[in-house]
Amino acid sequence: MVTRGIVLRETETREADKILTLLTADRGKLAVIARGARRKGCKFAACAQSLAYSEWTLYQKGDWYYANEGATLELFGGLRTDLDALALGFYLAELTEAVTTEETVSDGLLRHLLNGLYALSALGKPPALVKPAFELKLLCLAGYEPLADGCAYCGRPDPEQPLLDVVQGVLRCRACGVKESALSMPLCPDALAALRHIVYGDPKRLYAFRLGEAALGRLSAAAEAFTAAQLERGFKTLDFYKSLQPAGPASKQNT
Repeated sequence: MVTRGIVLRETETREADKILTLLTADRGKLAVIARGARRKGCKFAACAQSLAYSEWTLYQKGDWYYANEGATLELFGGLRTDLDALALGFYLAELTEAVTTEETVSDGLLRHLLNGLYALSALGKPPALVKPAFELKLLCLAGYEPLADGCAYCGRPDPEQPLLDVVQGVLRCRACGVKESALSMPLCPDALAALRHIVYGDPKRLYAFRLGEAALGRLSAAAEAFTAAQLERGFKTLDFYKSLQPAGPASKQNT
């Protein structure tokens, strides 16, 4: 079987082997044993590293896939010279893994991850901007799209002092739905416009927006809280990425 996939995670195992978690367009998430991948001179060592996008020749034996050959397509070299970007890349991969199932067509999710890594590596987009845009769009692709066209309670297209209810996935005015809301994150007009651009805009222009520091901080806090509430879990790679960030409006929860 020949397939193209990106390494979401690598796990060292006995001797010089690795178990790779690959995300492929046609087969979804696959666990692949790469024998000898840690051995010097291995012909597919470059393919068998996290965030490497490659073409693989695999064979199946029992419940496992095994790597036979691999040819790199994109290593995202720009990530590997920037610790912040690399740390965020690992988070994007872990987050994608969390919403991906095995043996399911995942073309949209794979393209989204590749585009996010490309934006960081080649386009030089700021990690603080890529992170919330990636989180929100990934959740949309995975079936958790928030309703962002107006207040869910009064119907105003531009909610007054807008908040995103991250549990119910709806917008509301600050005065609306107070009793029904479990956890809401404050936005501002610019952050709301960016949220709508991410959810409803052209995916090819996902990262084509700018925000001031305060508005970006609100968007980031809302996206992160929405992701945590919908997936009901945390991420170690996110904790590491955040540990690298200086305290500031774009790197802390805004209330």
